[in-house]
Amino acid sequence: MDRQYHEIQSTTELQELLAHNGRIERYVFQDLDFSAFTEESSTCRYYDCLFMGCTFSKQMRVQIDKSCFIFSHIDVPYNCFRNHLYTADTLYQGYLTGSPDSYRHCYDNTVYQYYLQKGKTTTDIKETLARTLHDHSISNSLHDLLAEYDEKHIVGIMGGHGLSRTDKAYLKIALISKQLTERGYLMVSGGGPGAMEATHLGAWMAGRLEADVYEAMKILVQAPAYTDTLWLDTAFQVRNRYPQTRYRSLGVPTWLYGHEPATPFATHIAKYFENAIREDGILTIAKGGIIYTPGSAGTMQEIFQDAVQNHYLSFGYASPMLFLDTHYWTEEIPVYPMLQSLAERGKYRNLLLSISDNEQDIVKAIEQFSEE
Repeated sequence: MDRQYHEIQSTTELQELLAHNGRIERYVFQDLDFSAFTEESSTCRYYDCLFMGCTFSKQMRVQIDKSCFIFSHIDVPYNCFRNHLYTADTLYQGYLTGSPDSYRHCYDNTVYQYYLQKGKTTTDIKETLARTLHDHSISNSLHDLLAEYDEKHIVGIMGGHGLSRTDKAYLKIALISKQLTERGYLMVSGGGPGAMEATHLGAWMAGRLEADVYEAMKILVQAPAYTDTLWLDTAFQVRNRYPQTRYRSLGVPTWLYGHEPATPFATHIAKYFENAIREDGILTIAKGGIIYTPGSAGTMQEIFQDAVQNHYLSFGYASPMLFLDTHYWTEEIPVYPMLQSLAERGKYRNLLLSISDNEQDIVKAIEQFSEE
């Protein structure tokens, strides 16, 4: 069996490798500048290595064996070979708090406008290649983050992007997420507004008093919907007032829905071009269970996709499917009794279903599953 490639993604790792190796074999170098280490690398020779979006001197090219592959940068306004996930600071680079119009010039919107210009489903081979390489790099960085967690401590929250910050469900979601984050869970969502934002607000406020959450809400409700001019600005106001350096959460948005800005409360943002990768990825990684909050068509799709995944034990075991808001899921959209009926008749197997209006019930169910 071939040995795995070793990944080098930081200048510190690169410097350590160059200091102790003459022959460097089966390494992957991603988005690194070798030109700063000309002297250190002068005696090194590279075999069966991959250089992805790297920069190096002409001298170094002589040291690279023909068994290596060099992937150069592609001329697009985004980095195809990112070696780390996005953050709010990188995604919103160029945004100025207090100046909502500055969003037009930030990195996220620049990429989105280019994406629209080229076409969401472009057949331009250069553009499709660039997007594919970008998304591959994001997935690689995502796996690095997830490797730091027990898979049963990764929990997803699904729900509508249109949920208002003034809705009672928004606060419930935030409080559930806060508690689970404080108990060591990595909270995951689609990384957009509404229920998704509430997920990351809760994780962002982890470690603080519940009263602080209510104070943060007083700022956020000035712009209840993501279409409001101050939606993004009020989020950054909360971030600045309540900085977070300990707890993390993961948002997985997409430029397909780029008109919905990604929430800056997510500390790690895996933003994709390809929405199918993003949707399947959230359901795949949230092995600790998924909490379904009120939503519409997109949430319906995720529920049944999750049910199929659990039915077939696609990952070796079934994960909990927890529904928040009894009236919504039994009366407005009666998907819960339908799933119960299908499970009782054997049409679906292995479904771990529960429903509640109480935050503590949801938190307890997640904890019981992870401790089994």
